[in-house]
Amino acid sequence: MNKNGRVVVDKISNRVGKEVTEEAALCPMPDIAQLIGGKWKLIVLQILIFRGTKRFNELRRMIGDVTQTMLTNQLRALERDDLVSRKVYAEVPPRVEYTATPKAMALTKMFHAMHEWWQTEEDS
Repeated sequence: MNKNGRVVVDKISNRVGKEVTEEAALCPMPDIAQLIGGKWKLIVLQILIFRGTKRFNELRRMIGDVTQTMLTNQLRALERDDLVSRKVYAEVPPRVEYTATPKAMALTKMFHAMHEWWQTEEDS
């Protein structure tokens, strides 16, 4: 604990090594929400995890109502957090493909659990 009463969490608990409250150290939900939260990130991850590698415009068509700017920002954030890998091919016109990383593939069970929860809710 530092002089402000905040707990300094090691890099295992908090990968960025910033100071957090003791309550935040016990619950990783804010960090999880930062990684995969938002309207588009989960949809992008679901497509890449279950349907494989996609090009930018394929993703945009599959998602539907997302702007090019928003999709670009979400893909950059997912890439920065090591959930999506981006491969650029030296072609004309340029070709860019996005793939779920092993870290993202570890979310497969979570997607299945959400699907099962949704089916239960729909049946009740």
